[in-house]
Amino acid sequence: MKKHGRELWNAMVNLLNNSFVNSNRYYFKTMLIKTDQTEIQNYLVDASNYKGNCDEVFFPETKADIISILKSANTSKQKVTICGNRTGLTGGCVPNDGILISTDKLNRITEINEIEKYAIVQPGVLLSEFIKLVEEKELFYPPDPTEKDCYIGGTVSTNASGAKTFKYGPTRNFVTALEIILPDGEEVYLERGKLFARDNNLRLTSKSGKQIEIILPRYQMPKTKHAAGYFIKENMDAIDLFIGSEGTLGFITEIKLKLLDKPKNILSSVIFFNDESDGLNFIENARNESYKNRNENLSDNIDALALEYFDENTLKFLVEDFPNIPGKAQAAVWFEQEFEEENEEQIFNKWIELIEKHNGDVQTAWFANNENDRKQFGEFRHTVAWKVNEYISRNNILKVGTDIAVPDSSFREFYFFAKEKVKERGINQIAYGHFGNSHLHLNMLPKNEEQYSVAKNIYAELCREGVKLNGTISAEHGIGKLKREYLLMMFGEQIIKQMAKLKKQIDPNLILNYGNIIDPKYYENI
Repeated sequence: MKKHGRELWNAMVNLLNNSFVNSNRYYFKTMLIKTDQTEIQNYLVDASNYKGNCDEVFFPETKADIISILKSANTSKQKVTICGNRTGLTGGCVPNDGILISTDKLNRITEINEIEKYAIVQPGVLLSEFIKLVEEKELFYPPDPTEKDCYIGGTVSTNASGAKTFKYGPTRNFVTALEIILPDGEEVYLERGKLFARDNNLRLTSKSGKQIEIILPRYQMPKTKHAAGYFIKENMDAIDLFIGSEGTLGFITEIKLKLLDKPKNILSSVIFFNDESDGLNFIENARNESYKNRNENLSDNIDALALEYFDENTLKFLVEDFPNIPGKAQAAVWFEQEFEEENEEQIFNKWIELIEKHNGDVQTAWFANNENDRKQFGEFRHTVAWKVNEYISRNNILKVGTDIAVPDSSFREFYFFAKEKVKERGINQIAYGHFGNSHLHLNMLPKNEEQYSVAKNIYAELCREGVKLNGTISAEHGIGKLKREYLLMMFGEQIIKQMAKLKKQIDPNLILNYGNIIDPKYYENI
């Protein structure tokens, strides 16, 4: 163990001897801590291929463990990075020095309440396993990020989304309570609807009675799907400050989630188009019809659960895994909709009318006949992401993929702008994503370091254009360490400084997930 690692350990033991009962000390003394660099390399990289370093990795199993680690680290001003299952794309869980706390062993599902429709989980619960258990009880948890091997704590810390966001919104909409350990070891419990900011002032009260006064920044978030920087809203619910804060304000130890009744039936289909304009027109028409019918509460008409798009390059990228993709297809749309048995035929016919209106190929379309088919269509969507991650890992480069959303009225303009910019520079790309939310994932596939440098410049251009169109540079993946310069582009220096002041009010010693969201230089002179 390195010298400063040994000092941290001794400080923790002393802290426990003075502050905790024997049972808690026992848990701490048996907590797994890895210091051998050959054993912790997997914890020093995420899905973007961003790499870091740290002295030690801690594997707490109890809340007492976490409080102990944070109290000691706060006293010694030791940097702490919180790490989930490393499926993120922004370097947010990757440490730059200091210590890392893994949530691997905080993986208990405390309760799934079938009557009141909620669940209580720890942050290290695997989303895929949670969804499976929930569905076995005929319940439904809509947030579905592309990478199902993520931990639920990670989805809360980034306010993750997914295909079903088109109808149900992001993770935020389903978080009803959080148990949080602040950087100094104080514990707070926030329940939705119980504590609100007044104007831009928020007061938290910890379990021990400590008062934390917070002055919130003042800025407007874009009116799009959005996950860039701290959530700020006039008279906001206190819980929303921590959702999407990327682990910079506190360690989430327990999460209460709202559940819904499991849909009895879901229509799922992949439609192929021989002309890209037809595919885009179909998406726009389906989106507008869904909004209209949802607002008018028309249950026997088009109301998409998901609206996902794939361009021609994406289809070619996937054809080896899905050889039944038609050779002439220039675009595809995957849509889903819930239905009741009594309106199945009417809803199906409405979709067929829309498909034919926009020249979709009904003959080559994929329609799910059972649950297994539907899950395979989901795999069709999810395969894109893992193949991109495989490509960047194989070529040992960082991922260069947009997470930009713009207003619906500007989306087509932005889409063609982005595609043309990449084409001009001769970089291979695939474009797909949550087009129902006007949210584009354009992944550039550079072949070498020279092309990677070009791709990064294009990425900056696309972010500038997205901001110009009143959109966001990150709709679902967050900022982490890789996208801080683009957050600055979006909000400007003064607002970034306000964000820095916000963090410093809650984390005066700047120990927790330091470097996420905010460039460290903005903490100077605050």
